[in-house]
Amino acid sequence: MRLEQLTAKALETANIDRYQLALAVAKRSEELQNGAVSKLNVDVKKSKPADIALMEIAEGLISVKGFIDRN
Repeated sequence: MRLEQLTAKALETANIDRYQLALAVAKRSEELQNGAVSKLNVDVKKSKPADIALMEIAEGLISVKGFIDRN
C-alpha cells in the first residue's frame, strides 16, 4: 500500500487529524526503536520504525486516543 493510502487509512481508522497522527507515529516509532515488539507480522529489521508505527495505527492495532496524551 502506498504511503498516501496508508496515511489516509490511519487517519480514518483512528479518527484523528494529521497533527495527532504525526505525534502518535513519532511516539510509537520511538518505542519500537527502544525494543518494543511490533504488533504486525513484519521483519522490523527490514522496515523503518515510522512505517511500522503507521501500519499499526492504520490496522487499528494501536489505540491512538490516550496514546498521544501520554508523557
